[in-house]
Amino acid sequence: MTENALPAVSNPPSEHPAVLPYDALLVCSFGGPNGTEDVIPFLRNVTRGKGIPEERLAEVGEHYHHFGGRSPINEQNLELVAALRAELASRGVSLPVVWGNRNWHPYTVDTLRDARAFGVGRVLTLVTSAYASYSGSRQYREHLAATVAELGADAPQIDILRPFFNDPGFVAANLAAIEEAGASLEGGIDGAHILYVTHSIPDTMQDASAVTGPGYREQHEDVRAAIDAALGARLGAPVASSLAYCSRSGNPATPWLEPDVNDHIEELAAAGVTKIVIAPIGFISDHMEVAFDLDVEAMETAGEHGIAAARAGTVGVRPEFIGGLVDMILERAARERGEDAQAQTVGDLGAFPDVAPAGSCRMRHGEVTGIPVLAGPHD
Repeated sequence: MTENALPAVSNPPSEHPAVLPYDALLVCSFGGPNGTEDVIPFLRNVTRGKGIPEERLAEVGEHYHHFGGRSPINEQNLELVAALRAELASRGVSLPVVWGNRNWHPYTVDTLRDARAFGVGRVLTLVTSAYASYSGSRQYREHLAATVAELGADAPQIDILRPFFNDPGFVAANLAAIEEAGASLEGGIDGAHILYVTHSIPDTMQDASAVTGPGYREQHEDVRAAIDAALGARLGAPVASSLAYCSRSGNPATPWLEPDVNDHIEELAAAGVTKIVIAPIGFISDHMEVAFDLDVEAMETAGEHGIAAARAGTVGVRPEFIGGLVDMILERAARERGEDAQAQTVGDLGAFPDVAPAGSCRMRHGEVTGIPVLAGPHD
């Protein structure tokens, strides 16, 4: 049996009362190349329809070649699947966990086709993005809608777990990673500036993300404030922090969220900051944006400006994060059964709805593309 296979069982896994009405959990991710020969085909998948020239793909591909052409995201997704299976099993819960990607093998359509062959009728999907925006949520809903259309009558019913940026487990795991990184600095974390980092998005996408609820930037600021408060309480003093962005792409004339992490490190150095913890709260695993943009470029920038820097780990498969995800899975299943299962959150923003509101997280505010979406109105 492959890592992604569903176990053959005589009774549907969903007969376990804690997970009814779901038969399986789908981990739906971005995907990444497995070797040098995969890099350009993978990047073509990612950029299809965007008019990106081949020479630009070759330039971006060089980032992957620094790491043998292999993105770490695939192994990390396998680790995530295994950790979720283990946490569910530790609670005595039987729920198959499978994995499918938007842009590379295993593709979601193949995973769900296999799941249907095992008798799966209803699937809860965990998108490997904590925050709500076009690229982090709606684009996955478009992808899943296209997958259902391709499967036709063989498609299972698919629900999607809400954005989990303010889940207590996600925040606690980031806090623990920051404390560990800070401890590696001379003198510890005391006096360190916490530099939170996430993936930049176009300003138009930010504006659209804020139409039906808190926007992408505001979600990150809420996480930042929650971690600062918890860390400050432990240290007995306020924490200095800021939010910066990495991995912007596209036309340089198009405004994206700023400041860029490297520019901001220079600004911190000019302001007299000598010690930082780089905290990649916008990512759940150490894929290419973390491995290149932060471990290589940002650390080099810090060194060039005399700043002692430590990079915090992503939440990965930390027990706090995995436990929080399973709590969310069981809560969602209970609500689908009609039970009063309250969503647990930290920070000020509250839980996002289980079903995305109409018009939420478009690429641009007011833009109607006609592209079907799943787990929300076909708007």
